[in-house]
Amino acid sequence: MNIEQLDFYTQAILSMAALIGLTSFLMLGQGRLLRLIFGFAMQGFLLTVTTALAAYSLNNHHLYISAVLTLVLKVIFIPWMLRREVLRMNMHRDIEALKNNTAVMLGGASLMVFSYYVLHPIVQSSSVVMLNALAVSLSVMLLGMLLMISHRQAIAHVVGFMSIENGLFFAAVVATNGMPMVVELGVAFDVLVAAVLFGIFFLHIRTSIDSLDVDLLNKLHEVDK
Repeated sequence: MNIEQLDFYTQAILSMAALIGLTSFLMLGQGRLLRLIFGFAMQGFLLTVTTALAAYSLNNHHLYISAVLTLVLKVIFIPWMLRREVLRMNMHRDIEALKNNTAVMLGGASLMVFSYYVLHPIVQSSSVVMLNALAVSLSVMLLGMLLMISHRQAIAHVVGFMSIENGLFFAAVVATNGMPMVVELGVAFDVLVAAVLFGIFFLHIRTSIDSLDVDLLNKLHEVDK
């Protein structure tokens, strides 16, 4: 099907899906923490636009509340919290040298192809929006897991975890035309609680080893009193 024959909503959702997948791929190879956080904020902004677009096109007004919550939590609050931790630890100039960076990026590209390959037989009878929404959502979740595996900094692990939630949220908004309001509020509350817990986790790591490198935790040993 020619993309010019598709309606505006379908074209917009496909464009948002491509950009969201691109931000996950760019975050995967990012060594600077501030740029990684910026990439996460951009992904949150794209999710906000997608949710608002779905609310307008589907005449589903409670999705506007989800868009506002996404904007507040994933574009403003969580990036601000992570940026504050990076600046407090004076890590904004550090560059994390990724092990086998080329292999990680090739692995990320392979996961994106794998997502389409797995889901195409399942949703081949569905619309083009359904196929791309589910494939991009799966690839974003897999890339978030790979981000957590390939990076050492705890902040990168938080970004990877939140990116997995972004993939689930994108699928829920696009593929199901919006979740019930009580579910959306519950998800937003869970994200907020997770952000607070991660902040406490950062505090304990910083006071224990004066670093957010999780590899250093392996070097800690219990001291017999």
